[in-house]
Order: sequence, then C-alpha cells, then structure tokens
Amino acid sequence: MYSIALVEDDHEVRNIYQYIIDQHSGFECAGFAEAESLLKLETIPFDLIIMDVNLPGMTGIECTRKLKAINPDIQVMMFTVYENNENIFEALKAGANGYMLKQSSPENIISAIEEMLAGGAPMSGVIAKKIIDVYRNTGDKQKQNFGLSKREQEILELLSQGFRYQDISDQLHVSFSTVRTHIYNIYIKLHVDNRTSAINKWRDR
Repeated sequence: MYSIALVEDDHEVRNIYQYIIDQHSGFECAGFAEAESLLKLETIPFDLIIMDVNLPGMTGIECTRKLKAINPDIQVMMFTVYENNENIFEALKAGANGYMLKQSSPENIISAIEEMLAGGAPMSGVIAKKIIDVYRNTGDKQKQNFGLSKREQEILELLSQGFRYQDISDQLHVSFSTVRTHIYNIYIKLHVDNRTSAINKWRDR
C-alpha cells in the first residue's frame, strides 16, 4: 500500500482527488489544505506528494524546495491549473519529479502516480510540449549567434561598422592582442578565414 499526500487548498478539489486516489486498491491518500501543515510533521511518512503550485501562504514550489532539502528522495508531483512557463521551470528547479494539470482525467492522474512510483517523471502532454518548445527556442537562439560570446558579438558588430582592430581596442579598453584573439575565435566559430566573410555571415544569420 502506497501512502500519498495531496496538498490542495480548494476543499472540493481535494476531496474529489482524495476519493479518486483512495479508490485505487494500492493507494491511500491524506489531504492537506496548506504546505505548512505538511512541513510541521516530524517525519514525512508518504511515498509520494501531490502538490498544488499556488497555495495560500507558502507556495507549493517553496514547499517542494524545503521538502527536497529534508529528503532529496521524496517524490513530488506538481498539480496545477496553470501552464505558466515560469512556474513549470521553477518547480522543476525546486526538485519536482513530475508536473500534471488538474484538467487531466482521473485515469491519467492515477497513471501518472503509478509512473512516478515506478521511477518515472510524468508530465501532462501540454507541459511536456512547453518544455520542448522552450529548449528548441533556446537552441535556435544559440545557433543564430553561432555560439559567440557577448564580447565576441560586440567585436563583430564593431568590425561590421568599419572599425579597425586598434579602434576596437581603444573603444572596449582591451589590448590589441586581446582583440586579435577574439577575432581569431570568431573566425573559428563562424568557419570563415577573413573579416568580410565573418561580417557577411553575421549579417545573414
């Protein structure tokens, strides 16, 4: 028998999902209206915690962070109506093992619990797509900048404006040799061997 805690401040929602979870022959569920009530326990006697993100007082994300500090192995599934990107990544950084929407069907919630107890990291399809989109966009942005550092981009922009090496050195308050080293690295990252090709590739990105 697996013991599950459901931390949810909405009384009706908490009762509904407690009932759904308790109907599973291998689960028993205890409900909490706020995060502080869970943290006041001397020990956390649960195999899995389903945590609402937006709780009164301490948020579910902060509670997850505190729980993970106490017991890094505790399994926490975030449970919310929100698809907010910031909440998703803050929850994952806090140590959440899964992220499900309250709109998910009872069957999907039970499947997610089973998956997490088996060592998985369940997420609603909508949430998984958001995470993929964020990483894809990040990858596109990195590709667009060719992996150039901020300083290398500054130097390339100055080159494209017609500045000479010494002018760039004076403007950025770095040595002439430092400018040359940066430009050498720029050529390597852009796979070019001269100033004109570097500028054209940068402008056409």
